[in-house]
Amino acid sequence: MDRILFGAAYYDEYLPTDRTATDMALMRDAHFTVIRIAESTWSTLEPRPGVFDFTHVDRALDAAEAFGLQVVVGTPTYAVPAWLVATYPEVLAVTDATDTPRYGARQIMDITAPAFRLHSERVIRALAERTAGRQHVIGFQVDNETKYYGAASRSVQRGFVRHLREQFGDDLDALNRAYGLDYWSNRVDAWEDFPDVRGTINGSLAAAFDAYRRGLVTEYLGWQAGIVREYARPDQFVTQNFDFDWAPGWSYGVQPSVDHFRAARTVDLAGVDIYHPTQSRLTGKEIAFGGDMARSIKGGANYLVAETQAQGQLGWLPYPGQLRLQAWSHLASGACGVMYWHWHSIHNSFETYWKGVLSHDLEPGPTYEEAGVFGGEVEEHAASITGLRKQNRVAVLVSNEALTALRLFRLETGFMFGESAGYNDVLRRVYDALFELNVEVDFVPFDAPDLGAYEVLLVPALYTAPQSTVDALRRYVQDGGHLVATFRTAVADEHLTVWDDRAPHGLTDVFGVTYNQFSTPDGARLAFRDGFAGGADGAAEVVLELLTPAAGTEVLARYDHPAWSGYAALTRNAFGDGTATYLATLTDLVTVRAVLADLLRDAGVWDWPQDLALAAPTVAVRRGTNGRGRAVTYLLNYSGSPVVLPAPVAGRDVLGARDVTAGQELTVGAWDLVLLED
Repeated sequence: MDRILFGAAYYDEYLPTDRTATDMALMRDAHFTVIRIAESTWSTLEPRPGVFDFTHVDRALDAAEAFGLQVVVGTPTYAVPAWLVATYPEVLAVTDATDTPRYGARQIMDITAPAFRLHSERVIRALAERTAGRQHVIGFQVDNETKYYGAASRSVQRGFVRHLREQFGDDLDALNRAYGLDYWSNRVDAWEDFPDVRGTINGSLAAAFDAYRRGLVTEYLGWQAGIVREYARPDQFVTQNFDFDWAPGWSYGVQPSVDHFRAARTVDLAGVDIYHPTQSRLTGKEIAFGGDMARSIKGGANYLVAETQAQGQLGWLPYPGQLRLQAWSHLASGACGVMYWHWHSIHNSFETYWKGVLSHDLEPGPTYEEAGVFGGEVEEHAASITGLRKQNRVAVLVSNEALTALRLFRLETGFMFGESAGYNDVLRRVYDALFELNVEVDFVPFDAPDLGAYEVLLVPALYTAPQSTVDALRRYVQDGGHLVATFRTAVADEHLTVWDDRAPHGLTDVFGVTYNQFSTPDGARLAFRDGFAGGADGAAEVVLELLTPAAGTEVLARYDHPAWSGYAALTRNAFGDGTATYLATLTDLVTVRAVLADLLRDAGVWDWPQDLALAAPTVAVRRGTNGRGRAVTYLLNYSGSPVVLPAPVAGRDVLGARDVTAGQELTVGAWDLVLLED
């Protein structure tokens, strides 16, 4: 993408009056450059089967063209019309939770249902044919926030059984062995006897079903993209709006229902929605996490923030300055565009109070005005901010399969009760600590072909992985990499069968430890070796593995507990040309940050942004090289108070229009930023 896009989703269909010209004039005055249309209004576009009404699409397109705005057209397939369900009830997804789905919400369909595919194809073709020739249509979004929606109908399960037959070469004995189906008489001895998977107590089978359904999402998006590309011009992109796990009320971690790395191969440009806390809880972590993931799934390419909040839900109204800071934060992570959901606040139905750029009075207000400030800055300084590329030295390895496993075998302080943590909780504890240290990262999938591109690799809770991944981690350390893994790593193979050798499987000599017992903390704390982690003494949380170190392994922390004091909690081992560190328990964010700080220093990747993190903890540093080959440095202050610091590098203060020398005193205002270009 050779430009920065700025805009919002626009729904002429939802407006109480015809005001497209008024809205486009307001957008132009706020320096908006793009709108997204149509992705959720199938019933308006096709009110009866095969009868199309392009009134709202044409009106939005005509108005956008008249006022110089570009358009992304979304296929409307993630919200099905009532006539489709009335005629073909099987379009509604029979799910993990219910056999009796009801019409009403979005994303309630079975994306594999033949009737859904038939009618989806018709509306996609009609819309693409109608819009692709318009010169200001720059791209298409296929579907929206696509997932498999818990689909578990008989046809989906039949497809799963066909998949298993192919995977195991039609060998039921091999399937039964791999999944341990002899347990509780779950063995299957004839394919036609395969039971309803929703009732399984077998984690291997349940995880395989989820993996299969993630594959359905990839296939579905590829199918839609293929149709759209029959009409799209070479200069029009195809994107999808990927989203994340949602907890504790905003974008949080790896999406359990989509394999983003595989699904992203179906599109030209990764789109993403990132929703996050604001006001006093705005830290930038969710913006950075979502951006790093979206950038990583397309190999470091720029991505489009297809949705983020303007005013959003109650409690998200940004303080003055925050809307602008949030938008700049997206660009600092490598976004090529920021689009709000949505332009105008909707006057009825489910999202009435998920407010847009304009409030319900549809008049310009503080949110609109601040968006215009950002839009003007982007327009003025486009050459300095377009085409950001990053060369990160640290990566975090992620796995949908491990996420599924730790949903099935959740980490808990007691059987079926008490404090618990899932995969994304562990991932975010590690990621958030790195963010607070100003360590920028890429994400890599468990089967990444080249781990050696990174000096430090963090592996949170990789419960399940094939032998090839274990071997890759071994080679990574052997060849000089610095590996940091947490508890519950290399526990089970790709079928969720626990390995029957010493834990962690295949890596005991790499980490220089082993264990065969683990328990709940029961008050245990971490007792660090003198001088390590700044004397932190965080509590063990949720689970602890009782490590026995080998001779020569450094013990960086033991458990402070009357029963477990003889066991190691944090170790580091030299192996080959690299090092392998193992953290055997979860602990608080402050302690994780202190541990990682010392490990990063010892690995030689400590730099001035990490020093700045300690001196000015509310200022986040994001760096890269822009499209004209110049280094850019973002200093983002997530605080209601100004921060004074010495300029870490020399350069041009892009937004302040002045030259800055290294060491010169800089003031980064409250909820503000400084952008330096070399």
